[in-house]
Amino acid sequence: MHRHSSGQSIPRAQAVTERAFSAIERFLHIEAVSGITLLLAAAVALIWANSPAADSYHAIWHTTLSFGIGDFQVAQSLHFWVNDALMTVFFLVVGMEIRREIHEGALSSLRLASLPLAAAMGGVLIPALAYVALNGEPLQRQGWAVPTATDIAFAVGVLALLGKSIPGNLRIFLLAVAIIDDIVAVLIIAVFYSGGLDFSGLIVAAVGIIMVLTLQRMGIGSAWAYIVPGAILWTGMLQTGAHPTLAGVVLGLMTPVVPRHTRERPLDMLRGAVSGLSKQDESPTNTSPEEIAQPLKALRKAQRELLAPVTRVQMALHPWVAYGVMPLFALANAGVTLDGFDLGSGAAQSVMAGIIIALVFGKPVGLMAASWLAVRLGLCSLPPGVTWPGMMLVGMLAGIGFTMSIFIANLAFDDATLLGAAKLAVLIASTIAAVAGLAWGMVFTRRAAALRNSAAA
Repeated sequence: MHRHSSGQSIPRAQAVTERAFSAIERFLHIEAVSGITLLLAAAVALIWANSPAADSYHAIWHTTLSFGIGDFQVAQSLHFWVNDALMTVFFLVVGMEIRREIHEGALSSLRLASLPLAAAMGGVLIPALAYVALNGEPLQRQGWAVPTATDIAFAVGVLALLGKSIPGNLRIFLLAVAIIDDIVAVLIIAVFYSGGLDFSGLIVAAVGIIMVLTLQRMGIGSAWAYIVPGAILWTGMLQTGAHPTLAGVVLGLMTPVVPRHTRERPLDMLRGAVSGLSKQDESPTNTSPEEIAQPLKALRKAQRELLAPVTRVQMALHPWVAYGVMPLFALANAGVTLDGFDLGSGAAQSVMAGIIIALVFGKPVGLMAASWLAVRLGLCSLPPGVTWPGMMLVGMLAGIGFTMSIFIANLAFDDATLLGAAKLAVLIASTIAAVAGLAWGMVFTRRAAALRNSAAA
């Protein structure tokens, strides 16, 4: 086996590259950065769609992209592949987040889940009622669910900008509320925004689910093995008339939350593999590549089995979703052309006013009112370190609908004018909610710091 030189003797260019990649990796895991990236993508889309190159913006998303083998061909617009295919990966991560929280997080017991559940229900019901109160006509009323959603990445990213002075329990509470919001949004999409179901598609979807369960039963731990069953499940959901991205939620909820059973403990496998490689490295004779292949294989297997699949896959997908799928979705959907946009239309004005009022005011009012009532009735209590001003901060940030709200708007409106009004309203409302939340968060953290200082004195 060939001896490798020590880390001190690596070329300077290699050392600089390693430090650069390490810094980039740390940067990509900062939650605030993903929210900023999402906002920048939306801003680029809005500017592009209202620039002299606006025709190219619309043309690129209507470009047909085909996939096929032999006579079997699938041809859809690039917009379809982003919204209906790539977003399935986003919903897969959402499904896995829900699965983890139910297993060991804020939703693992009724006692822990009662307050965020009450808060989320208030944050869904009041915005929906506020929107419907301003939009009684059937076409406009279709958008009632648009202001009920919360964008997890954006909301948590804004909260992260406030720094470590924010109590950890407040962040967990916001995350729990946003996850419950996502559960409600998924149910709304499945029940209210899926067409008449073609039950023949359920057979195809069932085949995909059975294949997933079979692979899990066989102990197949590689995520790549589940791509084909996942594609079959996606195709079945598309065929039924339900939105195909729901396949991602189903797969996420099916992902195991504990490492699979192995004959040998992963740590023992790891020690054995490292020990074997060390002995071969100390051997006076050169070792062939074939002889080190087996311990390397065991090393990779042990590394994979140390983490539960739901954790491992979610960690692997997070950078791709945060910096690929979601910004691409924003780029494809936030480009509302204002030139010729009929803001004088009563219906468009009503949709815009309904969404903005529901997200900016309805969300915090609904969340605070439902939380106060649940605590007042003795059904639950505020988490340690969480105060009512902190709850107001969560309510304001929950008004950042963005990704999920735009996604629901695409399903709710067929009319181009109403869809444009809804998207623009979501962008305006989410920006107002983010700025207002950030401003209140700064006041909140200063007050909390002053109280701590006075108590210490």
